[in-house]
Amino acid sequence: MDVIEKKVINPASGAIVMALGIFLHGVMSHFVNQSAERWFALTFLFLAIVIYSKLVRQLFQKGFLTPFLNNPVNSFVIGSWIAGFSVLGIVLEHYTPLLHSLAVGVAVINSFLSVYFIYISIRNFKRLWQRPTFHATHGVVLLSAVAAQSLVVLWVKMFPNLPDLLIFSAFAFGVFFYMNGLILILKRYLATGWSIIEDWTNTNCIIHGALSITGLAIITTNMLDGLFLYYYWLFVLVVFCFVEGVEIIRAVKRVQQKGWRKGIFTYHISQWSRNFTFGMFFAFTMAMGGNSYEGNLLNEFHHFFLPVLAWVVLLALLIEITLWARAVSGR
Repeated sequence: MDVIEKKVINPASGAIVMALGIFLHGVMSHFVNQSAERWFALTFLFLAIVIYSKLVRQLFQKGFLTPFLNNPVNSFVIGSWIAGFSVLGIVLEHYTPLLHSLAVGVAVINSFLSVYFIYISIRNFKRLWQRPTFHATHGVVLLSAVAAQSLVVLWVKMFPNLPDLLIFSAFAFGVFFYMNGLILILKRYLATGWSIIEDWTNTNCIIHGALSITGLAIITTNMLDGLFLYYYWLFVLVVFCFVEGVEIIRAVKRVQQKGWRKGIFTYHISQWSRNFTFGMFFAFTMAMGGNSYEGNLLNEFHHFFLPVLAWVVLLALLIEITLWARAVSGR
């Protein structure tokens, strides 16, 4: 029996926790009251327990772990587990203060898992650089950056007395991983022939999602402020529009070739990464409200933009849940 037959859950399922968690963390307050938020948070906790328990069970299956960790691209989905744990801890701390001890436990477990993931990421980035155009590198490798920056945000919120050097080290790893991942992705698409329909992957939206969570980490740590942060947000907006512009072109071509259902309305686990990146851009934009230049230059725009973006994130989430439900029911 091979690894695929043994699989009880897709290793990328951590992206579901990421996407739902960032929605609860930033967007949900625009649609429900505080009492409902608490119940949604508890439901999210139950779902996260189900997903992570299945992932742990899979890790102990014979013949799964070693091939998975040795895959120089797919192994980066572990970053979705770490980012999922981070948003889980943040959501629990924010909405269910009575579960503070559980949130701390989640943060501690996530910290140890992150140390191991950093080692795996460095090792597999080295392998990718040895043959940069051999592997079909895509946005999943940027989950290494997402994981590192999510840890920064989690640490600041849960352990505010941690040494600045430790916080900055995790942030620096995130930047280092992002630069390596982005260059490898560019090498893949610039050095080889590819089709936008078949070779552009859903996970490439992490190109802007990782930038957004880096911006959120900058704001959370008060590392930088003012004009730099203002221009950084504009840069992320440009990257967001470019990447999603490519996504729109891809969607149009897929519909033309395969029809609506097979083209864009067929469920795939990687689609959750888009929900996460949209939610993360919302969270970053909302956090910009405290920037000194924000009030002068972007306040009126964000006053209009945030509610619209909130509805976009909600609509994307509802579509994804519908596609998932249809796939589970076998329709």
